[in-house]
Amino acid sequence: MPDAERANSLCIFEYRERGSGCIMQALKTFYDWMYKITMFICKLLLVADILVVSFTVLGRYVSFIPDPTWTEEITLTLMSYMAVLSGALAIRRGAHIRMTAFDRYLPEKLLHILDILADIGVLALGIIMIVEGFKYADGIGGKGFYPSLPLSKKYMYLPIPIAGIAMVIFELESLFNNVLRLLGKKTYVDKEASLEQQVTEGGN
Repeated sequence: MPDAERANSLCIFEYRERGSGCIMQALKTFYDWMYKITMFICKLLLVADILVVSFTVLGRYVSFIPDPTWTEEITLTLMSYMAVLSGALAIRRGAHIRMTAFDRYLPEKLLHILDILADIGVLALGIIMIVEGFKYADGIGGKGFYPSLPLSKKYMYLPIPIAGIAMVIFELESLFNNVLRLLGKKTYVDKEASLEQQVTEGGN
């Protein structure tokens, strides 16, 4: 190959690598922020839950503090939102329970294929939760109100589609990373893990 063509090919390759790196960095930044925002919302819901429960307990045992009837409903609603959002966060961390007993006996490519199939299954579940969840929220939830609050019961059913949206967002990242692994490419998750391992080994 002539030197000019070789130099041109190297420039194109470097440009592609830089472009790919920029896209990966943009994706990482987006999902990092989504994770932080969702985590912050979960923390706010937990704090609100603790405050409402504490107010309820004080109202039962301290005479001059009122004991409203709406606290139990608010507590359960806040807990529902917190539970579904934290479940979506676990998708990104890979913290959900999974069977890995046979992973060591299977080829690496087959493992990546199985991971992709699992991602597609969870993605389909998330889409169903979005579609059917909004139907239930507008249908059944829109027909009633909280017994002790002038709020529609729609808010009791909204955690289902909200969970579906969060699941789809984080599952798309997992699917993208697993497809890259199947193609033999490193993801930013793998690169970070490798860097952390090097830092740990260097410290030791």
